[in-house]
Amino acid sequence: MLTALLLILPVVAALLLHFVRGSAARALALGASLLELALAVYAAFQFNGVYSQTNPTLELKYHWLESAGIAFHIGMDGLSYLLVLLTAFLVPLILLASFRHNYDNPSAFYALVLFMQTGLIGVFVALDAFVFYFFWEVALIPIYFLAGVWGGERRVPVTLKFFLYTVIGSLLMLAGFVYLYYMTGVNGAMRSSDLDAFYNLTLSTQEQSWVFLLIFAAFAIKMPLWPLHSWQPDTYEQAPAPASMLLSGIMLKMGIYGTLRWLMPIVPQGMSVHVGWIMVLAVIGIIYGAIIAIRQRDVKRLIAFSSLSHVGLMIAGMFTLTDKGLQGTVIQMLAHGVNVVGMFFIADVIERRTGTRQIAELGGLTRRTPLLTVCFLVILLGTVALPLTNGFVGEFLLLMGVYQFNPWLGAVAGLTIIFGAVYLLRMFQRVMLGPDSSFSETITDLTGSELAVLVPLVLMVFWIGLFPGTFMHISEPAVNKLLVLINR
Repeated sequence: MLTALLLILPVVAALLLHFVRGSAARALALGASLLELALAVYAAFQFNGVYSQTNPTLELKYHWLESAGIAFHIGMDGLSYLLVLLTAFLVPLILLASFRHNYDNPSAFYALVLFMQTGLIGVFVALDAFVFYFFWEVALIPIYFLAGVWGGERRVPVTLKFFLYTVIGSLLMLAGFVYLYYMTGVNGAMRSSDLDAFYNLTLSTQEQSWVFLLIFAAFAIKMPLWPLHSWQPDTYEQAPAPASMLLSGIMLKMGIYGTLRWLMPIVPQGMSVHVGWIMVLAVIGIIYGAIIAIRQRDVKRLIAFSSLSHVGLMIAGMFTLTDKGLQGTVIQMLAHGVNVVGMFFIADVIERRTGTRQIAELGGLTRRTPLLTVCFLVILLGTVALPLTNGFVGEFLLLMGVYQFNPWLGAVAGLTIIFGAVYLLRMFQRVMLGPDSSFSETITDLTGSELAVLVPLVLMVFWIGLFPGTFMHISEPAVNKLLVLINR
């Protein structure tokens, strides 16, 4: 029942927002998101130390179309719970970050954020293929309007491109799910779209290969995997800051989670056919994203290509099919979500004070912004994967997994640490420590509400970095179960 409450609460709050205006809308949106966070934290105590992938403790199953074998089946295990917790943790911060902007029709803006939260959580807790697909599409609609209505000058063509990419991928995924659904009905058995039914299917390697390609297309676009990334930098740049945070901090995790939950355990033999070229594309994405990030002059575009590079490493680690690679992927999803939201928020803070995101026009900002400088540096070092920060644990496990898979690929993938230090530290030096700019004497430091966003993120940088076992203990049983299903 608690899982259902996590889905219902943001929807109810979003609907109520249409009846309030001004500061009341902000208070209602933030209050609902904080209550959602409280419910997500409370859910941790309901596991009682027992985690299972196919029999989640927090489960609800309602036979929606019983004659067709389709049920509203939701639940959480350690893997899905961590992503639900990440979503519940980041959304209040994203809402608080948006309060510094005067958006037209703020009630609709905040309602769309909460609707998207429902779609994201629905993806992470769905245990029925058609429920998963429903929430997958639900998460797309709010971000389309957030970027298309409140975005930058090129928001219309950029958002349309993002929409077309995602819809085409979603239709291919739906075709794969429909095929799996019909295959559950062979030999007179009743058809079912339940996750367990898909796990128990017996398909030939060729069938699994085609199903893998159909479903993986949607996940590869969402992550994104190079070369299906061309929508990403433009969308991140043109979307308003809260939408960029939602896209990069949470939404791209849908593709990684979907691969872990809905692809690898269902068609393991078909996946093995394609692992080689996926690993190569992932490593290309690591290097490509890093090199292009070095050449960027716009702070938001630099962060976008940095995200592409880091996601490439997560994809490569995930497809090593090792416990280190999978655990590294899970912990890095959390770290990346925290870091990229912090980086986009800092970019927004600087732009609001200076009116520019061009690195060449900035410099010497640290003179009057000691708090901003410290928060910026901590989150940046977490992104660079400095030891004792959140980025180090995940990247270390991922690189170890890739190296075990192929030493040469591991060596190339390891360049991400060097390149990351180059483009991120150089950006920090030019923006904060470089020669004085016209903004050096007039810029102001962080306000109380901005600190309220950044301090929790900074604390999470150190929490995950110093005590990764807090989170790895939660995901470990689910990861082990995944490995059993993949290797069966």
